[in-house]
Amino acid sequence: MNLFVTAEFLTTAVEKKQFPETSFPEFVMAGRSNVGKSSLINALTHQKALAYVGKRPGKTRYINFYQIQERLMLVDVPGYGYAQRSRSEMIQYGKMMDDYFELRKVNGVMLVIDCRHGLTEDDEDMREFVESKKLPLLIVATKSDKLNHSKRLAIKKELSETYKQDVILFSSLNKSGLEEIENWCKKYI
Repeated sequence: MNLFVTAEFLTTAVEKKQFPETSFPEFVMAGRSNVGKSSLINALTHQKALAYVGKRPGKTRYINFYQIQERLMLVDVPGYGYAQRSRSEMIQYGKMMDDYFELRKVNGVMLVIDCRHGLTEDDEDMREFVESKKLPLLIVATKSDKLNHSKRLAIKKELSETYKQDVILFSSLNKSGLEEIENWCKKYI
């Protein structure tokens, strides 16, 4: 059964009072700007434009909630690291993230990275934060179609051994990795 067969955008939250009142388990998608979180959401939900895919990085500035069936939520948090943000925006982002992780029932975090670059310092910080919260973590390495087969295998092996985490290679072009991501989510519902 396809877990993500019915999905809809629920709301955008700028602050905690705007978080939707649901009891569904939530899976967070975190990662740098421009790694393909929106493309991943669209591929998982089999929709072309559920999540906005911008030409410029950093379009997700707030927390977006996507309801999947009447079963779970995908939560897209603002990208970090690449897009230019003012100091006040960075402070607001930090507060929003603290509120989110303090108040919500988070079942797991997908750390979305570009497989060609590995984990950046910001990704390392996010990984350590997730581990400190004792939450399940899945590293989703996007844009895997840009590497040949042997390079993809080497990247997956290196990431898995280095971080002792589940790692899934994903491509929005050929949709590889979707079944593994869905199975990981099912494990933590």
